Amino acid sequence: MANIKQREGSKAVSETLIEEGDEAANFEIDNSTAEVVVPPDSGWAWVVMIASFLCCTVVDGIVFCSGLIQDYILKDFDVSKGYVAFVSSLLSGCYLMAGPFVSALANRFGFRPVTIAGSLFAAFCFGLSYYATSVEYLFLTYGVLGGIGFCMVYIPSVVIIGFYFEKWRALATGVALCGSGVGTFIFAPLTNSLLENYGWKNTLAIQGCIIVSCAIFGIAFRPIQPIRLAVTDSSIENVEKKNNGHGNTVAPRSPFHANAFSKPLPEGRFAYSMPNSAHNTYMGNSPKHHYPTAAEVFRGTNLERRLSSNSTKGTELKTLRKSQPTTPNGEQQFNFNLNKELSTVGENEEETENENLLVTETKPTIVQARRHTVSGRRPNEINRKNVSGSHDTVHNTSRPMYRDDIFFTGSLTRIPQYQSQTSLAYHMSVTRLPTKQDMLEERQKGCHLCPEAVRRTLSTMLDTSLLKSPSFMLLSFSGFLTMMGFFVPFTFLVRRAKDANMDEEAALRVVSGIGLINTIARIICGTLSSFPSVKPLWLNNVAITAGGLATMLSGIVINSATQWTFAVFFGICIACFSALRSLIAVEMIGLEKLTNAFGFLMLFQGVAATIGSPIAGALYDNTGSYDVSFYFAGGLILLSAFLCYPLTYVSKWEKARNEKKLSQTVPTA
Repeated sequence: MANIKQREGSKAVSETLIEEGDEAANFEIDNSTAEVVVPPDSGWAWVVMIASFLCCTVVDGIVFCSGLIQDYILKDFDVSKGYVAFVSSLLSGCYLMAGPFVSALANRFGFRPVTIAGSLFAAFCFGLSYYATSVEYLFLTYGVLGGIGFCMVYIPSVVIIGFYFEKWRALATGVALCGSGVGTFIFAPLTNSLLENYGWKNTLAIQGCIIVSCAIFGIAFRPIQPIRLAVTDSSIENVEKKNNGHGNTVAPRSPFHANAFSKPLPEGRFAYSMPNSAHNTYMGNSPKHHYPTAAEVFRGTNLERRLSSNSTKGTELKTLRKSQPTTPNGEQQFNFNLNKELSTVGENEEETENENLLVTETKPTIVQARRHTVSGRRPNEINRKNVSGSHDTVHNTSRPMYRDDIFFTGSLTRIPQYQSQTSLAYHMSVTRLPTKQDMLEERQKGCHLCPEAVRRTLSTMLDTSLLKSPSFMLLSFSGFLTMMGFFVPFTFLVRRAKDANMDEEAALRVVSGIGLINTIARIICGTLSSFPSVKPLWLNNVAITAGGLATMLSGIVINSATQWTFAVFFGICIACFSALRSLIAVEMIGLEKLTNAFGFLMLFQGVAATIGSPIAGALYDNTGSYDVSFYFAGGLILLSAFLCYPLTYVSKWEKARNEKKLSQTVPTA
């Protein structure tokens, strides 16, 4: 009886949607097929890693050494140190603040076009800076526009690593981000030499030419063709134990992490559609976690796994690369089953809520042209027909920002649901499906002012509901304070050393040394964070505390020994801060909220980077001493570490509070 009422209710809702117009139907999830990207982890992936490393080398090298140009600009335009500091701080600030918007563009147009366009745009802005007639002119061309261009290069360069790597993600990300330290090591002496020999205007023009090289590197960011999944009517086989695709055998009832799925599966296999308008944000779309994952939609069904018609070799995991028979239309194809196994342990509420999604890969067989169990179409027709009903060749819709783990830079072994299931099942569980409207916009020619792929990404990354989380706000405010002091040493270290009669060349080597230590520390930090026993939060807290103290004490005695000691501690500090942020965020708020967290973290840190160096410069203008500026920066970094010390306890209190609220709102049977 309950099922009959539910079907009647669903029918009434469907009739209402039809009355409102056909437009609403375009926003439904296409639950007959899904496309899932499985990282290759080899082959071209290593080329992508090298290209990402080179992009980070150029972009971060110029950003971290941009403070060296300020003295030359100050002489030409006769402004205060605090005011001229906005030239480089706007570059670093906009470089971060544009992150959510660049992520949305990359989601719609892909990594390669955004990277190439960003590098050419940044190079053009640096060329325009050659004709600067005022500091305000540089604020716009060099700072704001140049920072946006740099962000268009940096975001795809970092995010694409997670798209190409699974098993080696931590290593590949660490190597790619080492470009930041290598860039500082190279560009500190290079920028100083260019300034002394050619002046600041010609230096910007030469740097613009160097930035163009990122367009060449970006050509390597070719898209990965996804695996297409379709429902079949073959039988389901149960197994005692299953291999998880990573060389480990797991029991069928190994539970998921609490955040493995965003919400319970509704009654009916394919009950998902566009989320209710009540969930829509100011962007007109619901956040990503309101959309179903491929695992949620296809759970409990038999699926047909087939490569896209234009798929290239090397997009499969080594464990899945076996002898593949072809279908009658000549495409490689697998049969596999997707089973759901529930933990049923009596009245234990906690265990009954956990679910385990496992993929059983059976022996490959030739798939005949059976009729589709949901749509009534044959499997061959799925690849030929698009959502608009035409018979054009399908254009694969792989949206990187629809993955829950796209911003996760650590080892996937730290994610419980990765260890508890097969590789393909994991990728299905973190891949949110696009709507029919999204896929239609992908296939239609012409320019959409703000397509759904952009709006949905922005609504996810800027979902303000996360600001209600005390643990996230504590983490974000800590990052804000850290970033306020982050660029001060890069901007003022050489000038302070010169005022203390230290050799300028020796001071420049210290700046390069920070980059070298940063490079080494990133590798060590990434290795340590791969061990489950190592707590990323505590490693972060110790490193930032040491970096803050070193910054405050670095001016007591200024010579080569003390400055190199400072470089060691500060290099370790910034390496841990950058490498561990995503791991800490996942521990605090869960994997499905990671994209949302990174959206606000980039905004907060961008604002902090914009105002940090100018405040330090203003302190020098008022006191005549750089020591006050370093006390200011070190104090902020130290305070940010202290804010993170109680973060674990705040997170536990918040989770307990949320569980209590949930238990009060859920009616008892």
